[in-house]
Amino acid sequence: MVNYTFHQADIAPEGARATLGSIAKELGFIPNLYAGMANVPALLQSYLELSSAFEKSSLSPVERQVVLLTVSVRNSCEFCVAAHSWIARKMLHMPDDIINDLRAGHLPAEYRLAALSAFTQAVVDKHGWVRQHPAFIQFLAEGFRQEQALEVVLGVTQKILSNYTNHLLDTPINKEFSAEAWSREHVGQDKGRTMV
Repeated sequence: MVNYTFHQADIAPEGARATLGSIAKELGFIPNLYAGMANVPALLQSYLELSSAFEKSSLSPVERQVVLLTVSVRNSCEFCVAAHSWIARKMLHMPDDIINDLRAGHLPAEYRLAALSAFTQAVVDKHGWVRQHPAFIQFLAEGFRQEQALEVVLGVTQKILSNYTNHLLDTPINKEFSAEAWSREHVGQDKGRTMV
């Protein structure tokens, strides 16, 4: 059985120590995803660079979280769903109904966010082959620009990297995220607008 190390800043591989130290200083803790990625410093650095690039996109902070939560639910990443639910609630103060719909695998009631979530799921499910997909047409009809579809691809790429890494690491959820614990059994349990 493989057991990965979840590093603290002072014992991490040389290439990850400063990065983990900065994260701990900024957040007050090190998310276990980062602690696990530190086994391969290039992986941690690549993920943080993708995250930074996505934050610079023209999508709003709420729209970015819709993308990240949608991908994480679709990929059944328990760590990322908990972490992004925490970010959405505690840092962005997103409405509970939007977060809860996404966590349940449903589309939000708000049309623009529903179109964004549906398009994001289509990108994941169809591996990017969505040029003629109804979800892409609806995404554009809700006022998103074609360039923003590529920004969604960037967000999907960021989350696939973390989702797949968490699956391999079997990342434990930080106590800071424990109130947002989630499992794939939650998907589709509540009535609502199901994702495409």
